[in-house]
Amino acid sequence: MKYLIPILLFITQLGFSQNEFTHDVYFDTDRYVVPLTEENRLLLFISQLDTIAVEKVSIYGFTDDRGSNEYNLELSQNRANAIKEMFAGYGIDPNLITNVNGKGEILLKVLNENEVSQIRGLNRKVEIIVSKKLPIKPVEAIVENTKEEAETASDNKEKTTDDIKKGTIKKGDKIRLDKIYFKTNYSYVTSDSKKTLLELANIMLDNKGVYFTIQGHVCCTQNSRDAVDKKTGKRNLSLARAKYIYDYLERKGVEKKRMKFVGMRRKFPLGGEPKFDRRVEILVTYVGKNN
Repeated sequence: MKYLIPILLFITQLGFSQNEFTHDVYFDTDRYVVPLTEENRLLLFISQLDTIAVEKVSIYGFTDDRGSNEYNLELSQNRANAIKEMFAGYGIDPNLITNVNGKGEILLKVLNENEVSQIRGLNRKVEIIVSKKLPIKPVEAIVENTKEEAETASDNKEKTTDDIKKGTIKKGDKIRLDKIYFKTNYSYVTSDSKKTLLELANIMLDNKGVYFTIQGHVCCTQNSRDAVDKKTGKRNLSLARAKYIYDYLERKGVEKKRMKFVGMRRKFPLGGEPKFDRRVEILVTYVGKNN
């Protein structure tokens, strides 16, 4: 089933006021699967949010006037839920999505009978409203957070791979893999990082009692978002980087049962040059005897 939408709707719009950014996603009749063209428009809209500090996201689903009230409420909610899932899949923090509501049908209002099909197509939609975060943070909160961060850093001092070799590593320790750098916007490492990767694999092979989680990080996005992996077009670059290390260690013989991998998005930027945030870290989850 196809729907008619004016050509201007196929141009991604970033409607905005001083504090809000809006976008509409359009659906086929009786469907809540997002059409490919609309998915591409949505991805472009989300990418335009990278430079915006987001306070919250509201998502509202609608249907045209055909169908019962009960059916339209369910369909509009399913459409809103589909957009929420896509936002999360493209790296938007789910905690920012505060409203996901199906509003049911939009009554048909036309002046010309020839416009009925077109107007109904415009009513089969989800409205997205992105609210900006206030730019100024209270001084007291900044001081308090700085103190907490300093205490956390003190409790979780970073270790190195030498600590694994010395046997001084313990559960909860974190190791930043220095000299492992990733190509900008991609999940594979630069050529001068491969020696460090090989050394890591050999250390993990010699210390079979160490179980760990590989944490991937990215740079240069706003509001803790993940970055887009240019190879796949998906907004999961931090996860892809962690999996790259995981796959490399598996190929070198490290047992899969000892490893996990996660994407940390941009929750913990180091500051300084962007290349230092394009990184992976190792979180030690268990230390037993070497077999």
